[in-house]
Amino acid sequence: MNIKARIYITLKSTVSDPQGMTVKGGLHQLGFTNVNDVRIGKFIELEVTAESVEMAEMEVTNMCDKLLANMIIEEYTFKLES
Repeated sequence: MNIKARIYITLKSTVSDPQGMTVKGGLHQLGFTNVNDVRIGKFIELEVTAESVEMAEMEVTNMCDKLLANMIIEEYTFKLES
């Protein structure tokens, strides 16, 4: 079964986000002064072949833990669609 995974990776809330601060400053300069905070992250979409949704969940978790996310400073969530 082919399963699509949509993975969202963001910096942990305790980690400073200089890119987000730069974007926030740019938005303020453009007049969007109601923006209070900006956090920049990554979005990854991939398709895996697995025997079940549970197996796909285990595979995607392993991928995130081992390569896709830096577990020291990042956290992730994902959604699966069959």
